[in-house]
Amino acid sequence: MIPLSLYVHIPWCVQKCPYCDFNSHTQKGEIPEEDYIDALLEDLDTDLAAYPSVITRTLHSIFIGGGTPSLMSPPQIARLLDGIKARLPVSDSLEVTMEANPGTVEADKFIGYRQAGVNRISIGVQSFSADKLERLGRIHGPGEAERAAHLAHQAGLNSFNLDLMHGLPNQSEQEALSDLEKAIALKPPHLSWYQLTIEPNTQFYSKPPTLPEEDTLWDIFDRGHQLLTDAGYVQYETSAYSLPGHQCAHNLNYWRFGDYLGIGCGAHGKLTLPNGDQSRLLRTVKVKHPRGYLDPQKAYLTDSQWVKETDLAFEFFMNRFRLLEPCPKAEFVARTGLPLDHLSHPLTQALEQGLLAESETHWQVTAKGKLFLNDLLAIFLTD
Repeated sequence: MIPLSLYVHIPWCVQKCPYCDFNSHTQKGEIPEEDYIDALLEDLDTDLAAYPSVITRTLHSIFIGGGTPSLMSPPQIARLLDGIKARLPVSDSLEVTMEANPGTVEADKFIGYRQAGVNRISIGVQSFSADKLERLGRIHGPGEAERAAHLAHQAGLNSFNLDLMHGLPNQSEQEALSDLEKAIALKPPHLSWYQLTIEPNTQFYSKPPTLPEEDTLWDIFDRGHQLLTDAGYVQYETSAYSLPGHQCAHNLNYWRFGDYLGIGCGAHGKLTLPNGDQSRLLRTVKVKHPRGYLDPQKAYLTDSQWVKETDLAFEFFMNRFRLLEPCPKAEFVARTGLPLDHLSHPLTQALEQGLLAESETHWQVTAKGKLFLNDLLAIFLTD
């Protein structure tokens, strides 16, 4: 059985960050918490009615993202999680992650979220530099970021993550490494450390800031990776590091091409559904704007598409090759429904170019393949 996760989107933020291309909307007045939780549970009911084979599957992880989910009150998060558990069987080791902004949490809120059923918090720190935080449009300061990490330690959570960016506008190598050293000193069990990229439909895209040069970015990553390794963190994904035993189960399910339901504004889902003697992969998208999502006259689903068989290999490897662990060949067959001989031509190319290595049971991206990951993935594209 392919593992099943659930993604829940909370769309509101205090203000929109200039680099953010996520589906987030500036909070205007009071958030309609009760109505939105009602809608989320109705959205889930609609999915379960449409895809009845999902109802008997065990849920292994829930991720509440945004936006800024920590704008929601603990009692409403509890109502959401209780509603989900009443509708789907859940694993005894269910991981429930919620994103939080350091500027929107207090000690009693963290404890309230834990009591509601959240056992993992992801804190959007991004930087410990006051001027960099201001340039990024963040509502918190360095002190609040440090305090949020201390609160997470004290709240009795199973784990927590710090989100940290590098390659920021006008950021020097030393400034980037100083940020990372401060994050490591807070001893988070998990660190997402990733480079700022300029995405379309953002303020930074229309008015691009001055970013560090490529050589500087490489030096930041090279030295930063060594700092993390020396501190006991293990890189298991392109931009994710963890202490042993603290990998993010929800993200692992994404990268291993697992299934996930998506509820909430603009949420995406991926489901493997029965189709006669075989199965097919369906991708879904929900209504994007909160006003439309809360309209009782509308459908929650705005788009659903079956993934073409010719696209399956590329989609599988686009996710799977983000992980540093070897990829089991049996997993490709199980998650795509395709036989291994479907890959004979592209695999030969990848192996001959030294981008991939293989054993009898696994494939492994080589050091060269990590440097030229886009070239490796392009091999699996079909016209």
